[in-house]
Amino acid sequence: MKSAHKIEFGDFQTPQSLASEVCRLIRSLGGTPDIVLEPTAGIGSFLCAAADAFPQAILRGYDINPDYVSHARRALAKIGAASRSRVTRLDFFDCDWELELSGLNGRLLLLGNLPWVTNSDISLVNGTNLPTKENFLGLRGISARTGKSNFDISEWMLIRLLRALHGRTAMLAMLCKSATARKFLRYAWQNDGRIAEASLYRIDATAHFGASVDACLLFCRIGANGPQEAKVYNSLFVSDPISRMGLIGNDLVSDTEKYRSFQHLEGLCPFRWRSGVKHDCAAVMELRPLADNVENAEGERVNLESGYLFPLLKCSDLANGRTTPQRLVLVTQRFVGDDTSAIAKAAPRTWSYLQKHRSRFEARKSSIYNGQVPFALFGIGKYAFAPWKVAVSGLHRSARFQVISPHLSKPVFFDDASYYLPFEHEADARAVAEILNSRPSQEFLSTLIFSDTKRPVTAELLQRLNLAAIAHEAGLDSRWRQIQSSSFYALVDVVPQMELIMEKPSRGKK
Repeated sequence: MKSAHKIEFGDFQTPQSLASEVCRLIRSLGGTPDIVLEPTAGIGSFLCAAADAFPQAILRGYDINPDYVSHARRALAKIGAASRSRVTRLDFFDCDWELELSGLNGRLLLLGNLPWVTNSDISLVNGTNLPTKENFLGLRGISARTGKSNFDISEWMLIRLLRALHGRTAMLAMLCKSATARKFLRYAWQNDGRIAEASLYRIDATAHFGASVDACLLFCRIGANGPQEAKVYNSLFVSDPISRMGLIGNDLVSDTEKYRSFQHLEGLCPFRWRSGVKHDCAAVMELRPLADNVENAEGERVNLESGYLFPLLKCSDLANGRTTPQRLVLVTQRFVGDDTSAIAKAAPRTWSYLQKHRSRFEARKSSIYNGQVPFALFGIGKYAFAPWKVAVSGLHRSARFQVISPHLSKPVFFDDASYYLPFEHEADARAVAEILNSRPSQEFLSTLIFSDTKRPVTAELLQRLNLAAIAHEAGLDSRWRQIQSSSFYALVDVVPQMELIMEKPSRGKK
């Protein structure tokens, strides 16, 4: 396939050696299927491996690419498995999987390697190989319109197959991104997917597929409810797990055993974590200060009024301890929905610059900008202009909390891959940072963070930190009392007490 088509269809064929290793592992785990079904068979690597590992099994394969269907048929005939196999051209998204699976009797193994591509990746190449649009994860509000609505196609496919099984006893063994495996298990555990047993076996995606991503073999026994945790193995060839990840309440934790030692630090943070400013137009909005003007990412030098320019720190700055801004960001609003036309009179050079690049803003793909004023931002409000902040990168594995002071008498802004709490006073910021950087806080965070994800630290994760309990554990009760007595509690970003009561997560007995 050509490059764009390879992206659209997630077309990265499984090496025969890896397919064989997977099937040998399934057999060693006691897997003796009567029927092996591969829903996206490609050139037939898994079907050929299954033919060797399970000599009595019936083989069924499907693929949308007719050339691959022909290739798989020839490969199976070459190894003498043509009589017990059938490979059919089929679009996964058009298939009635309930009907297809109901016609297969016996011990069933769903096997293969579903496409490693997201719906956003497909949109970028103007592809159409997507399921019917639906909010299948039940996201609400802005979450359904921003990054959280981006999903791996394999995640959708796995959930589709799980639903089609209707609780039937079966085995599932799929290569996928580790993050996709976790999302699938979370869905199954929360929606009575009847997962009797689950394991993740890490694979070297760079060696096998040339993909720089954390990946695994997801192996599940389906048909009965088991523990809501999965063993994690370092490779296909080891017998002892390195950890167990699982669902506690409504949230996943990366190490269930270690988490239970710190479970008393779980709660709902009384302060609302915010993400940095979202503009989706970095080439225009993020600028480098020069002696008498500013320069954008494309080398265009312009002389803009200072009133709409603010110091900017990126998530990489926060992760590496760089707290003195070297960039500026053009901030067009004080709050979401603010009328940007006032810039024309207040800062005509800035307005002219924005108008020159208007097409860039109108081309932004995110639906959150639909119906908004020109040059609209998100992640903007009174909190963004607070003088002091405690901030952390969302893209790095360790949560390093930095105290950020005003720079050149202006509040510092962050990119939308960063998270922060706003403060009016330096003392409050430093007290909260000390609590967040304490050993108990860092140990607890390590049980929640999945380091292989694109964004290991999220606002939702940070909201789970019970700062009062952490302060007590760290011997910082006096610092916490200082914060409680300060004017910080008058800020709009304190979570209302009733909301704390309503949203407090259930974690079982403490």
